[in-house]
Amino acid sequence: MPENVNRKVLLHETQAAELLSISPAWLQRKRWEGRGPVYIRHGRAIRYELGAIEDWIASHRVTPNGEPR
Repeated sequence: MPENVNRKVLLHETQAAELLSISPAWLQRKRWEGRGPVYIRHGRAIRYELGAIEDWIASHRVTPNGEPR
């Protein structure tokens, strides 16, 4: 593979859950509800891009006065 290829970091469900300090079941429930971080499905495999997890975290930031940033 060429060295200049930009490869994205893909996380397994358990890795993403650990990064978010939540359970894999929470991620499963949010997928079923159509909510939560963006994910990739390849057959039965579920993967999360590290950047998508970081974006999801940033979109849920709340300022001390309760307003989203």
